[in-house]
Formats: sequence, C-alpha cells, structure tokens
Amino acid sequence: MSTILVIAEEKNHRIRNATLEVLTAAAGLAARDGDRVAVLLPSSAAVDDSASLAACGADRLFAALDPRLGVYHPDLYKQVVLNAVQACGADLLLFSATAMGRDLAPRVAVALSAPCLADCTEVTMQNGTLTATKPLFAGKVLGRFVVNGNRKVLSLRAGVFPIIERRPGAEIAPEPLPVPDSAFPLQVTPAAAPDAGRMDVADADVVVTGGRGLRSAENFTLVEELADALGGAVGATRAVVDSGWRPHREQVGQTGKVVSPNLYFMIGASGSIQHWAGMSGSRCIVAINKDPNAPIFQRADYGLLGDLFEIVPALTAEIKKRSA
Repeated sequence: MSTILVIAEEKNHRIRNATLEVLTAAAGLAARDGDRVAVLLPSSAAVDDSASLAACGADRLFAALDPRLGVYHPDLYKQVVLNAVQACGADLLLFSATAMGRDLAPRVAVALSAPCLADCTEVTMQNGTLTATKPLFAGKVLGRFVVNGNRKVLSLRAGVFPIIERRPGAEIAPEPLPVPDSAFPLQVTPAAAPDAGRMDVADADVVVTGGRGLRSAENFTLVEELADALGGAVGATRAVVDSGWRPHREQVGQTGKVVSPNLYFMIGASGSIQHWAGMSGSRCIVAINKDPNAPIFQRADYGLLGDLFEIVPALTAEIKKRSA
C-alpha cells in the first residue's frame, strides 16, 4: 500500500479551495489501488474547518503548528514537508500550483532527488504508471508525461479539479508534527495585507479583469463596481500592473496568477497569449473591447464590441437592478 501526501494551504485559518481540489484528485488516484492519502497542514494555529480534509478523502492529517509558519519561509516549510514524508513514507507528493506550491514543490523534489512536474491539469494512474498532462508554451499545446521514480512531486493547477466530498461528515484526528528549531539564514518579511474587502483572484468564482483600454488607474472604478455587483474579484493585465495602476497580486497571466473561475470578464484588453495562459481555464469568458480584431474575440464565449465606458456602467446598473 502506497501513500500520497497532499501539502495543504490555509488562508485566514481556513483551508483553501485549491487544497481541497488537490485532495480530491489524490483521493481519486488512491481509490484505484487502495492507497492511503495523508495531508500535511503547516500553520501558525489550528484551522477552523479541518473536517473538510477528511470529507474530501484524507486518511491521516499531520498538523505542524508553529507561529513561524504564519509566513511562508521556503527553507522552514521544506524541512516540515521532509519530516512529513519521513513520518508517512509517501512516494507521491501533491502540491497546489499556487505561488507557494510553485516555489516549494521543486525545492522538496531536489531534496528527495525526485522528478517534479508543475501546473498539471490532469493526473491518472494505471497499472502503477503515473501520467500527467500540463500546458506548454503559454497554453498553445498540452504535454502528456509519464512520471517515473521511487518518489514523485507534482503541483496541480488550481480551479481545474472539482471538489468532491467522498465522506461527508467524516472526522480525522490531527497528528502533531514537530517543527524544526533550526535557524535559517534567509529572513522573510511578511507581505502587506491586501484590502480586507477584496477577494483574491485565485479563489474567486467570478473575475473581472481590466486592461490598458481603461486609460487610467482612476477608471478602474468601473471594473471594481462590476466585480462588486457580481460578487467577484478584480484582476489586471501585466501592462496595467507595470503601469502602476493596480497591485501585482491582481495580475492574471503567465507571470501573474493562474485562475479558473466560472465567469471571467475581460475589459479593454486584447487577450495576449501570455494573459491567456493565466485564464484559459475559465469556464465562461466575456470580452468587452472596441477593437473588432482583438485576439480575445477569437477565444471568448461572448463578445461585446463597443466602447467599454458605455457598456460597463450600463451592464453594472442592469446587474444591480436584477439583484435588488
């Protein structure tokens, strides 16, 4: 019997949806061969909804609790993961392809001398052979890989795998995992907290992204108002972030965040291949642009051709009226 180890992430002491997606995928793989699924939860304190981990298929839960884990520190987190691997004998490690997962997974893979495949959108196990699919060349093609080795490390793209409660109401007792006392030369400074009222684009079901067609930072109020009306998050293109109009945490694209919401609005942006790499997993894409030749119109499910300064306020007003 093998063990799959899922490295969990929490935010504001609640399990992130991206973790539950990875856990669901792990439970699906384990069910085929009767393997076990273990979860490592590094956190500064106990989380409020750890029962969701058991519901989604976790058989064991290692809780590494320490105030130092409140801020992601690559060396400390790597050692905690290695301790968990030793404790459960995992031969497959699954991370979410979040900012933390993308940084931590290859560090752990090097320490384990294991192969590492990032940003996977499909994972299957057949006759003991692990096969994974991932986008290549900014999403232009899909690569299919057979992953070999005594231990394997993968990160899974957020928003691609559904969350399935396989054991509703199940409970699991956390097993304390010691946190190393070692001092690390790298010092990590906590990032500035985002606006409390703003949702993270990586966790949102609806994302409204603005591009250079908005002309100025002040005009992003149009995007904010539409996002608020839809109960969604505000996103931005790289050009907007580079211009200083919006913070980097809102950037969607190859050099920003990868999102897979149910609804994605793209306002005043052409839809470059680099941006497409970050939002191609969106289930429904609506583009608003006055340029009929904008590349996004070739990929969007719905396109509104016209002046965004007329369309967006009218659309927001209509949504608010119907929601009242």
